[in-house]
Amino acid sequence: MDNKRGKGLSFAKRIYAPRVIGSGFGSIGLMAALYPLDRSIWVWPLLLLNAFVWPHLAYQLSSRATYPYRAERRNILIDSMCGGFWAAAIEFNPLPTVIIVSMMTMHNVAAGGPKLLVRGALAQLAGALVALLLFGFAFTPHTTSLQVYACVPVLILYPFAVGMVSYGLAITLAEHKRTLSTLSRTDSLTGLLNHGSWKDLLQLSFQQSLERNSPATLALIDIDHFKQINDTYGHIVGDSVLRQLSKELKDNLRTEDLAGRYGGDEFCVILPNRTLDQAREIMERLRHVIDNYQHADEPGLCVSLSIGLATCRPELLQASTWLNEADKALYIAKNTGRNKISVGAADTLAESQLSNDPV
Repeated sequence: MDNKRGKGLSFAKRIYAPRVIGSGFGSIGLMAALYPLDRSIWVWPLLLLNAFVWPHLAYQLSSRATYPYRAERRNILIDSMCGGFWAAAIEFNPLPTVIIVSMMTMHNVAAGGPKLLVRGALAQLAGALVALLLFGFAFTPHTTSLQVYACVPVLILYPFAVGMVSYGLAITLAEHKRTLSTLSRTDSLTGLLNHGSWKDLLQLSFQQSLERNSPATLALIDIDHFKQINDTYGHIVGDSVLRQLSKELKDNLRTEDLAGRYGGDEFCVILPNRTLDQAREIMERLRHVIDNYQHADEPGLCVSLSIGLATCRPELLQASTWLNEADKALYIAKNTGRNKISVGAADTLAESQLSNDPV
């Protein structure tokens, strides 16, 4: 209900400016067309009310309605009916009539598409019939120079107003699209990349590392005994631990490092242009920070991390193998006491060979 009301109010605000400009400046052309016809005196106050009071009244009616969107569509039909009335009242003077019909068509299509266009046309016809009953049918085939000049302001300003509204709407839609794109790629709880987005970037990072012959290290992070934290302290505390780890990842990583939430309590980080030693130093710092984390409401809560590291190497052939190597390293850390950093067997062997190489 609140969401629909919010959308309805936004719709009414978008319509407001074009209605004010179209009614106000359009009335100048109508006055020029009405003056030679010697209409009854009451026609002039009616025109002024329609031109300068109705736009503001319409906005108040829609903004205060329970369903602003419905109220505004009703207002648009009233606009159309008034347009038809004035077209007949000026004896279908060609230029002002074409402007009225064009404005109503543009207005109705922009606001409600073909369906509202048809309903608006019927409303214009109804308004014209009312004027014909009051004034009789007549047709003025010529538009004077004064009437042409009187129509110029609305010809310039109304399309400008509609264009500005359309531009603003396009900008808003683009911002919403970017927001939705970001939301589709991120985990709602932590704000990090979600599982699917991170795995797509893993494949890309793997290929770039091999093509550029540059180092890259992959880290898988697991919160030790996270289920026990949830069972003992509750899921709210558990969620705060996840958010805290996410915050520390953002604070301790570079902008080019790619951190994501891999599973319930597992996180993953791609560290491009980082050697194994550099990655170990970063993860050790992260592990130390989390090890000293104190929850404001649960002073007895202890949190630690198990971390598995694996470097990108040509013999791995594909990104999934690289991920599997990091997963094996994480398994080693979890099964050899937890709260530590481990590397896979292949990286351990490579380190051993380097240390044994003669200087």
